[in-house]
Amino acid sequence: MTELVATPPRPSHAPVEVPRQTELEIGGMTCASCSARVEKALAKVPGVARASLNLATETASVDFGDAPADPQALLEAVKKAGYEATLLAPPDASDSASDTADANAIADAKSAQTRREFVAVLVSAALTVPLVVPMIAEWFGVHAMLSPWLQLGLASVVQFGFGARFYRAAYRAVRAGAGNMDLLVALGTSAAYGISVYELATHPGDMMHLYFEASAAVITLVRFGKWLEARAKRQTTDAIRALNALRPERARIRVGNEERDVPLGQVRVGTVVIVRPGERVPVDGAVLEGRTHIDESLITGESMPVPKQAADPVTAGSINGEGAIAVTTTATGAETTLARIIRLVESAQAEKAPIQRLVDRVSEVFVPTILALAALTLVGWLLAGAGGETAILNAVAVLVIACPCALGLATPTAIMAGTGVAARHGVLIKDAEALETAHRVTIVAFDKTGTLTVGQPSVTAFEPVGGLGHDEALALAAAVQRQSDHPLARAVVKAYEAAAAAASSTSTAPVTATAARAVPGRGVEADIGGRTIALGSTRWLNELGIAPSPQLVERAQQLEAAGNTVSWLIERAPQAPTALALIGFGDTVKPTARATIERLAQMGIRSVLVTGDNHGSAASVANALGIDEFHAEVLPDDKARVVRDLKIRSAGIVAMAGDGINDAPALAAADIGIAMATGTDVAMHAAVITLMRGDPALVADAIDISRKTWRKIQQNLFWAFVYNLIGVPLAAFGLLNPMLAGAAMAFSSVSVVTNALLLRTWRGSTRR
Repeated sequence: MTELVATPPRPSHAPVEVPRQTELEIGGMTCASCSARVEKALAKVPGVARASLNLATETASVDFGDAPADPQALLEAVKKAGYEATLLAPPDASDSASDTADANAIADAKSAQTRREFVAVLVSAALTVPLVVPMIAEWFGVHAMLSPWLQLGLASVVQFGFGARFYRAAYRAVRAGAGNMDLLVALGTSAAYGISVYELATHPGDMMHLYFEASAAVITLVRFGKWLEARAKRQTTDAIRALNALRPERARIRVGNEERDVPLGQVRVGTVVIVRPGERVPVDGAVLEGRTHIDESLITGESMPVPKQAADPVTAGSINGEGAIAVTTTATGAETTLARIIRLVESAQAEKAPIQRLVDRVSEVFVPTILALAALTLVGWLLAGAGGETAILNAVAVLVIACPCALGLATPTAIMAGTGVAARHGVLIKDAEALETAHRVTIVAFDKTGTLTVGQPSVTAFEPVGGLGHDEALALAAAVQRQSDHPLARAVVKAYEAAAAAASSTSTAPVTATAARAVPGRGVEADIGGRTIALGSTRWLNELGIAPSPQLVERAQQLEAAGNTVSWLIERAPQAPTALALIGFGDTVKPTARATIERLAQMGIRSVLVTGDNHGSAASVANALGIDEFHAEVLPDDKARVVRDLKIRSAGIVAMAGDGINDAPALAAADIGIAMATGTDVAMHAAVITLMRGDPALVADAIDISRKTWRKIQQNLFWAFVYNLIGVPLAAFGLLNPMLAGAAMAFSSVSVVTNALLLRTWRGSTRR
């Protein structure tokens, strides 16, 4: 018998790596015009290839060109633009625990800042209420106005104490030669406060109309709105915080016959880690000893615990069930699947959707336009014969009601909520552009093996040729396939192991293959005892000029007609290559495959099957699933050609779903590449969407969440634009007083974020 050596499998569920970049945390931004200005400042730094800023996360991603930029120059550029910046440390590949601690520290700091802001809002409100209540009471004939000097005192504390942040931010914007929301608030409230001070100074002791309550109420309401906005924005990053919380800080390792509890940063590849029942798995690895069930729901979206035994892969952050296991470490720290998922989700949330570019262009001219409209309002009312007081108040209302915040938050909050909820259900989206494009998919091209079928075929027929014995031929086939991860290769090895275990003795000598090599689109070959033995497709058999007997050809046709995949064991002799055996493989369709095809059809999306398998096997699967178009016996490069042809014929957006190395060209050629994380790393690097489970239902889920996110973006932008288009004219024509305008402005951005948060209620098809 041939000796089998078990090797640890590579970690599964590995998402795509993100490009090297520098991350900065930006402070002092309040609206879309702020983010556009910082982004421009960073892009001008020598060595910067691209800068992208996310207002919702208050972070900037800077990609370097050939010559890396000086980090200090980035900080100086942000400071010169009137804002603050801090470099975020890159993830430490050796110590994910410290990364978790850093993430927790940042989250705690932001939570503390939010609490401080709430306290400030409460105090500001306590000072504002005595100013507002008497004014409201006047409407009901109750006269309870405070002393003008007391009003001045209360309003001054609010204006210059709690409103100081608006003055500071406005000053920085003006110094940088730009404008922002803070400038509008500072100008508007200062005008209302200034009118009141002027009236009090010029008419002391007379009955006068003061507007201290308007300036104080605007500042309080805007600060309250910013607090609500910050609180809501934190909820859009719940997915990242939940993933970070999965990282254990310590691990129990085996050293000799002893077990030691050590910081996770001390664990290295190859270390044996002991995981007891109920504990989180601290590393990526392969089970060395023991049997258990692992809860991977927060990583893959799989709701049911997954059985694990020797040689099965486990993922950091998953929860061990009922049995203690020993795990051989294959990845730690930033190289674990969990860390890479976190980086991928963070990258997607930090990216800008293409539609955001339009919003950025609008934001650049928003504040100057509002300032001009306020000036026109002032002049217009003065020319119309209104008093200076009325003209100024209407101009103030225009300044206060304008809200660039809602425009700036409309897209990124929806992107963050959409990618976050998708990740929780096992769909990892590489960037915002992929999320935006996926909603327009009209055709999905599916690979067969491992995508629509289980991908764990079994040998259904093995027929040696000539005088070669069954055991000898099977040993040769297993030796050639032993180093391959292909599903058909595993089926051959498994069949050999079963035959060897069933036999009490064997006359077949151990077989060892060397120099195994893949022949793309055809099969694999290796050297065995001076002979070149290959195992491959009928196409390769024909290319080598081998003509099997009519009986074997007929048998192969029967197997293919029944939906089996046919391969041939071949000896590639220099003069006369010959067939040694016919091998038939059978596979089963995944349980959710047909429902997925039907669901896609209901969504108006056509499904196409593209496979390298024979015509009979492809036809069998296509008929079973209700797919009306399929392409069989397609080489890897030809798969990409088929995808390109589909794009030309349909004039629409074509997605490709696959899991193998041979799918990589097609995934790259498609508008949207969707890779199964249970497949190969090459496929996932070529894709823009990674499915954390080998469940075809997630293909429909990915498109569905893209559509729902796109609708939220459209809704947010519609309301943000409509709000300003309606609110500004109402204020200009004197139909809104400054206090109501301030309240409307404060809640506009909150409504946009809240609408985006509704995406968190989305449930994928597998969770319904």
